[in-house]
Amino acid sequence: MNFFRITHDIPFMRHAKLLNAISFITFIAAVAFIAVRGLALSVEFTGGTVMQVAYPSAAPIQEVRAVVQGMGYADAQVQNFGSSKELLIRLPVAAEKSQEQALKVFEAVRSLGPGDAQLRKREFVGPQVGSELAVDGLTAIIFVVVGIMIYLAVRFEWKFAVAAIIANLHDVVIILGFFAAFQWEFSLSVLAAILAVLGYSVNESVVVADRIRENFRRMRKASVSEVIDNAITRTMSRTIITHGTTETMVLTMLIFGGPVLHHFALALTIGIVFGIYSSVFVMAPITMWLGIKREDLVKPPPKQQDEVIVP
Repeated sequence: MNFFRITHDIPFMRHAKLLNAISFITFIAAVAFIAVRGLALSVEFTGGTVMQVAYPSAAPIQEVRAVVQGMGYADAQVQNFGSSKELLIRLPVAAEKSQEQALKVFEAVRSLGPGDAQLRKREFVGPQVGSELAVDGLTAIIFVVVGIMIYLAVRFEWKFAVAAIIANLHDVVIILGFFAAFQWEFSLSVLAAILAVLGYSVNESVVVADRIRENFRRMRKASVSEVIDNAITRTMSRTIITHGTTETMVLTMLIFGGPVLHHFALALTIGIVFGIYSSVFVMAPITMWLGIKREDLVKPPPKQQDEVIVP
């Protein structure tokens, strides 16, 4: 579907070195923030106390959040659970606070609603469980990356696989860099957003790679850079429509989703923007610099042997 048509190819590859230099600097800055400041891990990774509180009517979530933070739990999570009457309160582990103080938090919030709330559940998540979740999350990312690389190598060519993985890892590190720089909370929902971004970004890379392969078949006298420029230009309409509608929905979650969806939508927003950028200015130039050529994607027809006539 094309809402508009670009008649002349945009020379993206002419500016590839400059834009890749910017990408490299941004990547190094993200790595530096991750190394120096680290990630603000949530209760799922660090351990803590989880309480499920039920009110007779709609839970006063804003008042509960203010009371909990006022008691010294600045990183506590308060969100609806199941219905508008129930809340899930996650309290992080702190050296000066014991698990029993979670009951003090409940006593402070039980009378905020029209009637007294009930404590439905109280569980303690140890740091060991949190470390296992962190390892499982890292393992999931590794499996996704390896699977994407194998898929692209089989469908296209190993040079596309290497370039796409570099572009996808670029997106992941940039997201982590933002969360480390601004110390936004890194939770399981953010990890899920990163896995979604990996799949979303590789989809754009596949579309561009497919166009490049098609162009190699029909643009026989064009150079590699001209083939890539034409492929990216021809996919721009689809990219704007697809990513524009997706980004609109994600921004809606970011603005109106509240604290529960805030960091999830934030990670998706950053990932979608940089996913478009990396597919054009990271994946495509790396593919060109790795020496992609027509023979890698378009196999020549087998030569027919001359028929030998026996007298």
